[in-house]
Amino acid sequence: MLVAGVIPLCNPTGISESDTLLLRPSLSPTSSSHHPNSKCCLFNSSTMRILRKPVSLCLSLFSPESSALSSSSSRIRFASGILGQSDRSHSHSHSPGKRKGIHTVGGNPLQASYSMEKNHETVVADNSSHFLHMDSCDGGQEPRIWSTPGGGCKIDLGKRIFCNRSLNMKNIVAVGFDMDYTLAQYKPETFESLAYEGTVRKLVYDLGYPRELLDWTFDWKYMVRGLVLDKKRGNILKMDRHKYVKVAYHGFKELSKEDKVAEAYLFAQLVDFKDKNPGKVPKGVDYSVIYKDVRAAVDLCHRDGTLKQMVAKDPNMYINEDTSIVPMLKMLRDSGRSTFLVTNSLWDYTNIVMNFLCESRTLDGSRKCNFNWLRYFDVVITGSAKPGFFHDGNRANLFEVEHESGMLINTDNGSPMAQVGSSSPAFSLKGTNKACRVFQGGSVGHLHKLLSIESSAQVLYVGDHIYGDILRSKKVLGWRTMLVVPELEREVGLLWELRDNRKRLRLLRNERDLIEDKMHHLKWSLKFEDISAEERQKLSSEYKALESERDQVRFSHQDAQRKCHQMFHETWGQLMKTGYQNSRFAHQVERFACLYTSQVSNLSLYSPDKYYRPSEDYMPHEFDIIPL
Repeated sequence: MLVAGVIPLCNPTGISESDTLLLRPSLSPTSSSHHPNSKCCLFNSSTMRILRKPVSLCLSLFSPESSALSSSSSRIRFASGILGQSDRSHSHSHSPGKRKGIHTVGGNPLQASYSMEKNHETVVADNSSHFLHMDSCDGGQEPRIWSTPGGGCKIDLGKRIFCNRSLNMKNIVAVGFDMDYTLAQYKPETFESLAYEGTVRKLVYDLGYPRELLDWTFDWKYMVRGLVLDKKRGNILKMDRHKYVKVAYHGFKELSKEDKVAEAYLFAQLVDFKDKNPGKVPKGVDYSVIYKDVRAAVDLCHRDGTLKQMVAKDPNMYINEDTSIVPMLKMLRDSGRSTFLVTNSLWDYTNIVMNFLCESRTLDGSRKCNFNWLRYFDVVITGSAKPGFFHDGNRANLFEVEHESGMLINTDNGSPMAQVGSSSPAFSLKGTNKACRVFQGGSVGHLHKLLSIESSAQVLYVGDHIYGDILRSKKVLGWRTMLVVPELEREVGLLWELRDNRKRLRLLRNERDLIEDKMHHLKWSLKFEDISAEERQKLSSEYKALESERDQVRFSHQDAQRKCHQMFHETWGQLMKTGYQNSRFAHQVERFACLYTSQVSNLSLYSPDKYYRPSEDYMPHEFDIIPL
């Protein structure tokens, strides 16, 4: 599910404050998404009304460098509630309370009364993936990782880690992870549908949109990462690395080449609805207002906790199980590195999700929600409010979290502070996981101190959000970065299967160039050379023949290119390309991600001391000279 905005064509370094990019949900609000003075226009039959409380966005944007927008080239998804439940129009946000100097988290903590099916049989590489003609690691009771006997086998192309900038893991002392969409990969067919339906309900019951929206359906496959949404004109765009628009839709209507003006799914539906039913939309409500209302609806779904409560009841329905995560974390820790988790989700939800991901691998084998997963980390920071967490000037308070109750205690840079009237801290962590401390809020300065990090270049951070996780941590801090792109596994498989088609496309393009060059010569001769009438007639006939041949080759080339485009995605094509150019998303990946891969657990297939080296770059003048 997508929503988004505009990329400036004149600013090569990033996006401006007026730009809006496609979104994917963050399961918690980001710091840049809260605007205390923001007001949201709402539908109410014939009048507009203003929310009494400010509505802030709980989505993370994906794209370039502006601090005014949290943007990321991540797949666009709405994080919202569920259709079919009784409507919860009142927000139940976590309101910090006071309790003898101790802050408390939330009113109704999420309950972890769920059961999970054990499935220890994991195949590291899909044996059905034959496109590499290489041996895959066999599955078994234990996931086959690099450090296990017989590990280090050839890796499926879809599971590989790709390198943009040299990275020697021997220089990395701490590896950090985001949780949502990184360690926890949500199932789009269930999670995104849940989010979409909840957002529609909020638009109707909380923001006054027509009840007809409740009859709409959602195609979770339609939108992809890296699209740009023009909130002013209602257009959804795919751009290349030079910011030229290559594919454009107004709602669901494809724009012609002449209609492409630069400035996901629900927004497109609402654009169509406004265009076809102008009388049902109050005067003055343009596409920009609709866009803001969609964002407000998403926020309302976050604030009442509906989405997270549904996931907590049955994590297996919404989250993919990956039994390689715990072995990967163990291998990193055994190699002498610290591991940490920085997530925007709060402690109650974080504990449930991490229990689901790690529960089947805990030593005691219990199926009860507990804190055993903490043994795989040195520090956990929840409610981090990324990307603001990465800013040097961030002065957010750091609170320590008591595992069982979720209570928070004030700290001085991580050290517990005594309550008023007491000479000693009244808070101490209990249980077997004292080594891993859990915090809420704070900033990257706190994290560096807790991990005893001296240089930012010693940190590798893994996330899925090009802006919230990767760009800021790379550009502001100098951390090394790895981007998780789940679509990559299918993408590289198709690239391999279509390799002959792509060669044919290149040959057709070259053939077209040769024919056009001959036509230019003939046209020049007809215009400037002194030739006989007979010769002129002959050259004219040759020119018409070449013209016909050129048209046939052009048609064949366009048809083959369209079919190749549709193999990747019917509407948007290949994720990393727009025609022959890298897409805007690919450009961002190249600029800000040192490494990128399809799953976070792919780290388990490589030595923790590996030296990642990039492939050779090619300039156009080298392309046809150096064998590929």
